[in-house]
Amino acid sequence: MAATLQEILLAPDTKPHVVEDCYALIQEELAEKSGISGTALKLAYKAATTFAPGHVRNMVEKLLPRMAEELEPFWTDFNAAGGTEFGDYLAKRGDEVADALLKVTDDRAAASTRPVIIKAYRSVRSGAAKHVKAALPQVGALVLKYAGSRA
Repeated sequence: MAATLQEILLAPDTKPHVVEDCYALIQEELAEKSGISGTALKLAYKAATTFAPGHVRNMVEKLLPRMAEELEPFWTDFNAAGGTEFGDYLAKRGDEVADALLKVTDDRAAASTRPVIIKAYRSVRSGAAKHVKAALPQVGALVLKYAGSRA
C-alpha cells in the first residue's frame, strides 16, 4: 500500500525540510503580490510577524498535518489518474483545493486567542482563495519534491 501524504511529509527526517520549503513558498508568494489585495496581504503578514515573531513558521508546522490530510484525496486521485504534474492537477481544481486548504486556516483562526492575529487574518480572508489558487502549482511541486518518488 502506498504511503499517505501525512506519512511522507510528516516523517521525522522529512518534516523539517517540508516546513522550511513551505515557509519559503509563503515568502516567495508574498514577495510577488502587488495591488490593493497584495498590499493588504503584506500588511496583515507584517502585523502578524511584528506582534508574534515566529508565528508564521510555527503555524506552518502546526497546520502541515491538516493540510496534508486535506490534500490527500487530491493526491490519491492524481496518482490513480497517472498524473505527472501535481501542481497542474491542483490548479485545475483550484476552487475545490483552495476551499479545502482554507478550511484548515479558518478553523485555526476560529480557535485563536490572539486578537491581532485574528484581525490580520480576517482582513485578508475574503481574498484568500485567489492567493491560494495562484500558489497551487508551487504547492504541487513542493509535494512532488517529497512524495513523487513514493507514490
